[in-house]
Amino acid sequence: MTCKLALEDGCIFTGLSVGASGTHTGEVVFNTAMTGYQEIFTDPSYCGQIVTMTFPLLGNYGTNTEDFESAHPHLAGVVLREVPRNPSSYRATQSLHEFLSERGIVGLAGIDTRALTRRTRIHGALRGVISTEVSDDLALVEMARASQPLTGVNLVQAVAPKESTPWTQGLWHPAGGEGAPESVRCHVVALDCGIKREILRHLVQCGCKVTVAPAETAPEIIRDLKPNGLLVGNGPGDPAAVTESIRTLTQLMGKVPMLGICLGHQLLSLALGAKTYKLKFGHHGANLPVINQQTGRVEITSQNHGFAVDAESLERVGGTVTHVNLNDGTLEGFLHRDHGIIAVQYHPEASPGPHDARGMFRRFVDSVAEKKPLDVDTLV
Repeated sequence: MTCKLALEDGCIFTGLSVGASGTHTGEVVFNTAMTGYQEIFTDPSYCGQIVTMTFPLLGNYGTNTEDFESAHPHLAGVVLREVPRNPSSYRATQSLHEFLSERGIVGLAGIDTRALTRRTRIHGALRGVISTEVSDDLALVEMARASQPLTGVNLVQAVAPKESTPWTQGLWHPAGGEGAPESVRCHVVALDCGIKREILRHLVQCGCKVTVAPAETAPEIIRDLKPNGLLVGNGPGDPAAVTESIRTLTQLMGKVPMLGICLGHQLLSLALGAKTYKLKFGHHGANLPVINQQTGRVEITSQNHGFAVDAESLERVGGTVTHVNLNDGTLEGFLHRDHGIIAVQYHPEASPGPHDARGMFRRFVDSVAEKKPLDVDTLV
């Protein structure tokens, strides 16, 4: 079956259909990771986006439910260069094609993904439509131009849960499956704006009782849970549009230690009074270098965000810049001593090859369990 991708600038890519049939609009972005495609496709942060994978061969090791980052995908579509017919992995339960088909995800394969990526880098993230149903190029371009941009849209409402739930699963280990978590040392509430499961697994593995709370949970409800710490997780879309969560965080500041990751980093910045802005084409990949300005140490990180925090506005409200992206100089982490906040823009739970950033969970849990102030040492 033929599949098409049309961009708002009039560009058309035609290839073969992979996965489900249908028509979906979204912001077209590219991801540079060579592995981890099923974690990417099940990350709720990609809600409203059509993801182009720059690595030319995707689906080599199939898919399995143990590595999903959420119960089901939220992305608008995927674009691939080539999909292998016979995936090989002892853990695989489905091929990539079967995974996409079963979950209603439209995929486009067989196009020049380098050309699409180059176009996105030059012109910025563009609105697009991916379709197996509409063959008229002009109609598709008009659909892309009529689609809603991500700026100003609260996509967290589409992915966040409606009720609070406990989380008890620890990390998975290749040798023995799910690992045995440590005995409970503290209680952490995770504000779920589309949080990845691996973040929750790290908390449990470090000895946390974890309660997952919806993004719009009222501050008094969180206080009634009596947490030792609050983790504000990742999620999709424009952080400035997630107004209820920002109000909640503003009222909880200084009352409970906080760790922000990705969207959580942005929401905490906005709650402090800083500003965010849209990046040209975002950071989506597993090989982005970040320097810790406190130590001079460089970490290779996994990232997925289309917005960033304005560093100058953060410093004006008392924040201390701790991490900077070495590719473009954007803010990647901060500390606010007065309010007991640490936050990073990248994903410390992910494994882009090295595991440099994972220690942040241990240091955060140690601090809240031992009632120590969050400081530079927590980020080192």
